[in-house]
Amino acid sequence: MKSTPIIYLAPFQGITGYVYREVFANHFPTVNKFFTPFFTNVYKHKSFEKKGKEIEKTHHSSCPVTPQILSNDAEEIIRFGNFCAGRGFDEINWNLGCPFPRVASKKRGSGLLPYPDLVDTILSLAIPKIPIKLSIKCRLGYHSPAEIFNLLDTFEAHQISELIIHTRIGKQVYKGEVDHSSFERVIERTKLPLVYNGDIFSVEDYLILSEKFSSINKWMIGRGLLVDPFLAGDIRNKNTSQIESRGQIIRRFVEDLYYAYRKSSNDRLHSINIMKELWEYLSFSFNFSGRVFSLIKKTKSFDDYEDAVARVFDEYEWLGSQSKQFNSSSM
Repeated sequence: MKSTPIIYLAPFQGITGYVYREVFANHFPTVNKFFTPFFTNVYKHKSFEKKGKEIEKTHHSSCPVTPQILSNDAEEIIRFGNFCAGRGFDEINWNLGCPFPRVASKKRGSGLLPYPDLVDTILSLAIPKIPIKLSIKCRLGYHSPAEIFNLLDTFEAHQISELIIHTRIGKQVYKGEVDHSSFERVIERTKLPLVYNGDIFSVEDYLILSEKFSSINKWMIGRGLLVDPFLAGDIRNKNTSQIESRGQIIRRFVEDLYYAYRKSSNDRLHSINIMKELWEYLSFSFNFSGRVFSLIKKTKSFDDYEDAVARVFDEYEWLGSQSKQFNSSSM
């Protein structure tokens, strides 16, 4: 029998920061690892201090945190790795997956994948000088899935601790089909510890993938967990709440998160904007998702926002991933 799957929460810039992770862990202790949104341009010590809260805790509740860096500079990665080691972390993650053109055009994120020699040089310089593990999150390539196969030997040679693969190429961003056949070939080609990432929006999605990739037991989920925070627990058979009470739990989660953001921002209205980013995904877990997000989106004050949230939970039904409204073309 296959062991209980291990689930990672994917990092999302602007959403899965330390406030979100802390509140999420308190309400949904079913994820096995968090990753910070990526750090970049950390050339000076005060650059770390500006984002100090992000790596203040090595765990949220009992769930470990892995700091992530987006860089094409070995010295920056070394500096980041040593700083994180000094704070008690045992791993950093190198982001070779960010697909956005403004990042990729600078040979960062997935934009580095077409340059295996440069990746090799960076790892050759960085890994010997980092006292903790280095894992990699990447795409199958930027222009073509063939690019990953030019990198596997390099990743193995440098003994990276884990390879997380989002099964699209960078140019797709989050649109179009995931590429299962290329991921199957990766499994055949490497002995590296692999983590699958890409379009797990329901338990049914997971079961199909688990059967297809029987040797994989680690899964990273991003948008699926933003839509339905119960999803990891459902996959791992760790949830005890009944579907009828889940709307109430989500409501407490949303309220706790909102007040935590207000506290962390000294009651600035910016906290509403952060919540709106989450609601772009969370709204898909309700019936009539468009109406739900419309109510939240137009709010401009704390009172407006609180009234809108009350209306959502009073007037609409929370269905979680069973709403089946979210897919790869939704956003």
